[in-house]
Amino acid sequence: MKLSAPIYRLKRKAKELARKDDIPLHLALDRVAIGEGFGAWSLLAARSAESLSAEGPLAWLEPGDLLLIGARPGHGKTLLSLQLAVEAMKAGRRAVFFTLEYTARDVVGRFRALGVDPAQFEALFSFDDSEAISADHIMRALAEAPRGTLAIVDYLQLLDQKRGNAELADQIRDLKAFALARGVILAFISQINRSYDPAAKPCPDLGDVRLPNPLDLSLFSKTCFLNEGEVRFQAAG
Repeated sequence: MKLSAPIYRLKRKAKELARKDDIPLHLALDRVAIGEGFGAWSLLAARSAESLSAEGPLAWLEPGDLLLIGARPGHGKTLLSLQLAVEAMKAGRRAVFFTLEYTARDVVGRFRALGVDPAQFEALFSFDDSEAISADHIMRALAEAPRGTLAIVDYLQLLDQKRGNAELADQIRDLKAFALARGVILAFISQINRSYDPAAKPCPDLGDVRLPNPLDLSLFSKTCFLNEGEVRFQAAG
């Protein structure tokens, strides 16, 4: 079933409805979902995630890959990354989510919105919201990770926030060498510059990635950019 609008617009519609009718947001989300032909927002979100991964980007990823996932807020980059994690775990592979944006409860809620019971993958999924997240921290956490493990970093720019961390460029070079040596896949969710104009380009690209400090984006082997339901997954460079 095709949605009448991209999911970020449907979320905005639900927020407006919640304010207008003075109801909790989750009830407004369900009302919008029912209007789209779904019994609840969780079912709509699950269908949206399935469509985002319909082209099977996980199958395009190989051990040692660095994937950059970029989009404006609300356009599905976190949803897509967690869908990739689900697909990896369904294949019996480990998945790790490094974040300073979400709590463990948030991520459990996202999995449930995707129609996934987190307990099903309890032995395969790890959540890390340490304040010390950096390249060194990630490499220590994945030191014994089996080949094919998928690790998601939410988000790329957080590695550049603490003065005590190495330069972002050095961290990504170290992580690339680590991924190749260990055979793990590292996926980085990335912010996009506010200057990106969807009227000029239907999807952002590497030139739209927000970089407070220099970084050679050719270090990434694959990219995935999203906008208004469109997904562009390709080899970098």
